[in-house]
Formats: sequence, C-alpha cells, structure tokens
Amino acid sequence: MTDVLFPPVGDVDAEGVLATWFVRDGERVNEGALIAEVAVDKVDLELTAPATGVIHLLAGEGDVRRRGAVIARIE
Repeated sequence: MTDVLFPPVGDVDAEGVLATWFVRDGERVNEGALIAEVAVDKVDLELTAPATGVIHLLAGEGDVRRRGAVIARIE
C-alpha cells in the first residue's frame, strides 16, 4: 500500500485545498498519471500517482489539509 500525501510545500504548518480529483474512488491508476490538483498559497499544483494500483480517496474536493497529510491510498 502506498500513501498519497498532500504536497510538501511552504512551511511546516502550510495548508492547502484539494481542488479537484481527476480519478474516482476504486479506480485503477498508473504510476505518474495525473490524479489531482491542489491549491496552496494561490498556486495550483498537479499531483501524480506515486504507484500503480487501485486508489482509495480519503479526502474530498474542497477539503483543507496540511502538508504531508494522507489524502488517498493506492493498493
């Protein structure tokens, strides 16, 4: 199992918003595929899958998360 983390940007306590998921819960993803977009300090960042497998979403669009928070898992 591989955790998908909110990107480590800004300072230790930095927060951001999970703007968009480009995948659905239970969908198969390939390593390196675009899976989400997050907004941090007025900057949008694209997240790619760190592994290949089935993704399980743990955060929803619009959720605020701190850097390093687990937002999904890939099995």
